Amino acid sequence: MQRIASLVDPRSEGFRANELHNKRLATELKALQHAIRFDRPAREIERLQQQNKMFVRDRIEALLDPDTPFLELSTLAGNRAYDGEVPSAAQVVGLGIVAGREVIVHADDPSVKGGAWYPHSVKKIVRALDIAIENHLPVIHLCDCAGGFLPMQAEFFADKYHAGRIFRNQSILSKMGVPQVAIAMGHCTAGGAYVPALSDYNIIVEGTGAIFLGGPPVVKAATGAVVTAEELGGGRVHTRVSGTCDYLARSEAHAIAIARDLIARFHQPAKTLINRAAPEPPAYDVSELYGILPRDPRAQLEMREVIARLVDGSRFHEYQPCYGETLVCGFAQLHGYQIGVLANNGVLLSESALKGAHFIQLCDKNRTPLLFLQNTTGFMVGRDYERRGITKDGAKLIMAVAGASVPKFTLICSSSHGAGTYAMAGRAFDPRFLFSWPNSQISAMGAEQAVGVLTHVKAKQLACRGRRLSEEELTAIRQPIVEEYRERSNAYYATSEIWDDGILDPVDTRTALAIVLSASLNAPIAAPHYGVFRM
Repeated sequence: MQRIASLVDPRSEGFRANELHNKRLATELKALQHAIRFDRPAREIERLQQQNKMFVRDRIEALLDPDTPFLELSTLAGNRAYDGEVPSAAQVVGLGIVAGREVIVHADDPSVKGGAWYPHSVKKIVRALDIAIENHLPVIHLCDCAGGFLPMQAEFFADKYHAGRIFRNQSILSKMGVPQVAIAMGHCTAGGAYVPALSDYNIIVEGTGAIFLGGPPVVKAATGAVVTAEELGGGRVHTRVSGTCDYLARSEAHAIAIARDLIARFHQPAKTLINRAAPEPPAYDVSELYGILPRDPRAQLEMREVIARLVDGSRFHEYQPCYGETLVCGFAQLHGYQIGVLANNGVLLSESALKGAHFIQLCDKNRTPLLFLQNTTGFMVGRDYERRGITKDGAKLIMAVAGASVPKFTLICSSSHGAGTYAMAGRAFDPRFLFSWPNSQISAMGAEQAVGVLTHVKAKQLACRGRRLSEEELTAIRQPIVEEYRERSNAYYATSEIWDDGILDPVDTRTALAIVLSASLNAPIAAPHYGVFRM
């Protein structure tokens, strides 16, 4: 493989301006993540201490193997919802290592609304279990849930991907033989009671852990009986009488020790083998990404410069370099693992789509995981392009992406608009993991294009009545559209809605991709098979 020859000048004025801008974005991201992870009212921390409970992140730290990474997912879930009062959607989920095994950790955060499930909480838990299913990863549930937030029950209860999907996914994991361990560290109420009940093993902490479908207030309202939480569903009830729990722990630390011992005994299947070499850092400084990413998302971003700072040795075997040049395709190593890279260098043309579809099939046949680097305004439009078959050729790329059996990973580096989002393995196409950068944006089309379309439609409607739009009327139409697009297409809105698995600081991206790539190989890779390609 040839090393990519970087043409970036770190001393140039443009580079330094970009660097300043993107470092500021990264600093803001880290500050917001830290606040959401750790800032809690003093009364909530005191309440936990009085109950002999650990803070949720201390629980996770005690669970994980020392000095091993924890890739937290969707830290900013719900950050634009609930007036900012439900940080991280009252849940912590992520990928870590326990007793030498890669696992998904799901933890209720009782310092936020008692760990109650909000609509975004449910969506986040479902996504974590989807990841476990796709990658055959054991799950550890740290349970401390006050049940669903009833004022919003209509938004998380009855639909297919709402609360019931959590229990369905747990059942599917059990059917697959993928183990789950639950620790009831606090009250597990209503739907929260089923999480430990559906796990292969469950542990309950004496004195603070309790499991019941209806807590004491519900029991009193329904039957008139007065009962304490301990009498209703405490540790001794469920380990000595009901048999709902397997182990009674003296403390949270004891419960975590039992869980670690159980996980150490799990059978550890061999990972799927793919081409691998000795890991090697990129030849170029990864921090140069700050200077490479343009301040204006409409400016051209040369994706080879990005690839050069993500892959081993900055070496890249480019496929068809002179054809379909707005889509860069090629082979590289990432922390030693061979990957196929597809990166947008502009709008998608017919040639780009055909090249990408063929390259995906080659990677699929060769058992090479795919990394999609999104940076596109979508597919080219126009009479000549339609006559040449842009829709038909775009469908080929979409068919190849959907049909590929190898693990797929997606990173939104800059713009992600229109059908280009789908064709480059957007969320709807089930990449194993999808991440964003702080500067990125995603929407059906760019703000300028949306303004143009909507003002054209309005002007046409008025023309039918013999009227023309004045400049004042045009401004009145344009301004709210631009503002809404800026609000709803930015990375923070997308991650709040859990359209991605988290925003990454560009300099952390290579490590995050290595973690998820390794995790994906716990699942087998199916033989290549596709639907019908429209020729």
